[in-house]
Amino acid sequence: MSDVSSESAERSTGTEDLELRMTRQLPATPEEVFDAYTDAEKQKIWFSILDEAPGIVEIEVDLRVGGTQTAVWGPSPDQLFREVQTFLVIERPHRLVTESRGSSPDGMTMTTTIEVTFEPKDGGTLMTVMQSGFPTPEIRDFFTGEVWVGAFNRIEAFLRRGQVPA
Repeated sequence: MSDVSSESAERSTGTEDLELRMTRQLPATPEEVFDAYTDAEKQKIWFSILDEAPGIVEIEVDLRVGGTQTAVWGPSPDQLFREVQTFLVIERPHRLVTESRGSSPDGMTMTTTIEVTFEPKDGGTLMTVMQSGFPTPEIRDFFTGEVWVGAFNRIEAFLRRGQVPA
């Protein structure tokens, strides 16, 4: 696939294993992008960096195989999303594989597998996300069009902010 734009997405068509694959070229080293993605204090910043109003963001990370990352976020206490990712593979700064168990404010739950790679490219990092195990094509498409685009936008804003002199 040609990487003409800064982001690309692919979706599987089979219903037995719904997955997505997305990439974004980011303006930092693989180490910096990996740390932004996995460090709790950095995540607390980028999770809300593009929000107009303050919300709730609580994150704890135990970055080791078998450890977990727990994130709770949302606009108010009665509208919280929760996600617990268990680290299955950690190859800093190149690859991370997790099992993600999440729930939305309406009580919907979902478990997926997420693989993220960080590869040096053109003076920055090509971050690739592959997520599989979606229960429906509609949920997969929501993650492709909203969730991961938003995460990439926030991480990129965080990384660019770090490059601006104080």
